[in-house]
Amino acid sequence: MYRIKTLNKISSAGLDQLDKSRFQAGNDVENEDGILVRSAAMHDYVFPDALRAIARAGAGTNNIPIDRCSENGIVVFNTPGANANAVKELVIAALLIASRDILGGAEWVQEQAHTPNVDLAAAVEKGKSAFVGPELYRKTLGVIGLGAIGALVCNIALDLGMDVYGYDPFLSVDAALRLDRHVHVVKSVDELYKVSDYITIHVPYTNDTKDFINAEAISKMKGQVRVLNLARGGLVNDDDMIAALESGRVAKYVTDFPNDKIALVHNVIALPHLGASTPESEENCARMAADQLKDYLINGNIKNSVNLPNVHQDWSGISRVCLIHKNIPAMLTKITTILSDEGVNVENLTNKSKKDYAYTMVDLNGRIKDAVADELRAIPGMIRVRVINH
Repeated sequence: MYRIKTLNKISSAGLDQLDKSRFQAGNDVENEDGILVRSAAMHDYVFPDALRAIARAGAGTNNIPIDRCSENGIVVFNTPGANANAVKELVIAALLIASRDILGGAEWVQEQAHTPNVDLAAAVEKGKSAFVGPELYRKTLGVIGLGAIGALVCNIALDLGMDVYGYDPFLSVDAALRLDRHVHVVKSVDELYKVSDYITIHVPYTNDTKDFINAEAISKMKGQVRVLNLARGGLVNDDDMIAALESGRVAKYVTDFPNDKIALVHNVIALPHLGASTPESEENCARMAADQLKDYLINGNIKNSVNLPNVHQDWSGISRVCLIHKNIPAMLTKITTILSDEGVNVENLTNKSKKDYAYTMVDLNGRIKDAVADELRAIPGMIRVRVINH
């Protein structure tokens, strides 16, 4: 029985993925093998020895201590793309409210309606010109980050009649195939800045992407550009954005990550982190997180991990050994030598690395003794060894 602790309320659509004959799930589970989490802060979380994996029902993993997980041989999953449609739809709304003062106009109408002795119809005809704004049609949209969300945004912007430029230094083949052929994919983000009337950013928040949009970047943009950030707050430098709004270089800034500094600035439209706030998105994220956790615990397969490589291997033996270790020379030789000395035959082996860490899966034609597993654990640089019997 695998024990799954839930640190937030997880959609029942996700928990239903866990066979109750093999999984015990709930927020009261102790000595857990896996964790399902949404936004709960885990940086001070005490990891039990049994913990093997954490699945984040969402894309961002800032609430999880990734480095500490890697050092302890704990696989961290996220669910990229599960909330992509929800964010795409919010981007459409953000483009519209950044262009035409829909929010201000609706608020003004309410004010007029609640003012005594005001002829509302006459007031509307007289006052509506204060809320005009440009159409999206035939304007240029720059999309930074062409993953699951960015690709959807590009394609639907084309349907709106926009000219679309996309930039992603790590564009994968799969992502490229999702893009409409009419998207202009540029090799330099400066090319995108130069032509875009609207810019939306959809990249993960890392040390490399912190303050991605800053004073230098804004200086390369067209005047009166409209900027959208529905990805992560730290991707845009607030002080530099405020200066650009005050100077008029940026006409509007829509952010899904308000704080006390940025929310009160003129021409900022601050949303309450609505990106993935749909029931459909929450169900999709929960299902994907639970599926990935289940496949890892039962089969050792890794998909959508943020700290270890993706590895899938069909069963071809009686026993499977899953090894998380440092990405150092001669590790495979040491592993196979120990197994060979024991006289077990390797039916299949997969080894992949991700930066400082690597993952090896070995299918064997027989079961190994506990002493052999302990010998594998004793290899310098080995972090975790797990034996799964079919």
